[in-house]
Amino acid sequence: MKAIVQNGYGSPGVLRLGDVAQPAPAQNEVLVRVHAASLNARDWHVMRGDPYIARLMLPELPLRGPKNRILGTDFAGQVVAAGPDVTGLHPGDNVYGEADGAFAEYVCAPRDVLGAMPANLTYEQAAAVPLAGNTALVCLRDEAGLTAGQRLLINGASGGVGTFAVQVGKALGAEVTAVCSARNTDLVRSLGADHLIDYRQEDFTRTGRRYDVVFDLVSNRSLTALRRTVEPDGTLVLSGGGTSTGVSLIGPMGLFIRGMLAARFVPHRLIAPTPKPTPDRLAALRELIETGRIAPAIDRTYPLSEAPEAIRHLEVEHARAKVVLTV
Repeated sequence: MKAIVQNGYGSPGVLRLGDVAQPAPAQNEVLVRVHAASLNARDWHVMRGDPYIARLMLPELPLRGPKNRILGTDFAGQVVAAGPDVTGLHPGDNVYGEADGAFAEYVCAPRDVLGAMPANLTYEQAAAVPLAGNTALVCLRDEAGLTAGQRLLINGASGGVGTFAVQVGKALGAEVTAVCSARNTDLVRSLGADHLIDYRQEDFTRTGRRYDVVFDLVSNRSLTALRRTVEPDGTLVLSGGGTSTGVSLIGPMGLFIRGMLAARFVPHRLIAPTPKPTPDRLAALRELIETGRIAPAIDRTYPLSEAPEAIRHLEVEHARAKVVLTV
């Protein structure tokens, strides 16, 4: 099968379209024919081995190159075969989910990271949902406990997770303030944001306004500055992927580490969740999508063979919403 592979860390030039063996599902796995896959900040972190400290801490990022040579996580497609322990899915079913090696014609995924694809989405739209939609849902609904009437600020509202966070926040009944650049205000407003802040014109950490939940997706402000924006009984959620400027030593992990060390000494809650996909969460996203309360926003699509150019766009052009590969 065709897949996007890398043998070492580096720029998008380390990626190539190659022929690899088609995987076979294990006992609890499903083989999926991938129709579309989407890019996340995680992909360029893996591609570059960024930050360096991750190579010492994460088994999937050893020093010389990624453990999984096939890049990608998010996908949508059709079930081809299932292992003997898999229930509830059958060949021909449309599914979406997260699994390593998604930038390929086929991927094997554990049953517990798959869900039935929303019936009103194309494969390209569905592939844009899993990681970003799940992150927004878990961080706001499950971890922050966002409720109707609360004030939510999203720093990085025009990105992949941010565009879902605006919609999840509105679906939960919050008053949403979105921080983004001026060129993205029309998009973010169309997703339901109540208030917009152009970060080039105004520093949201110095306005004196406070919020019940602050969702930071950019890691471009200090912990002290972010804490100024949170109500004493509010919640600061750290989930920023940072921006690509090559390879850093610590990257956004520095902010997370400082946040966890400070968490026990501050009056508000300070959390850095690591959302995991589950069938229940994917089903919740499907319900929100099929009832029209959220919808994926896509910046542009590329064929699988142009994955290196797609990642360049994600890194350099500050892509809004999601970038998708068609397979």
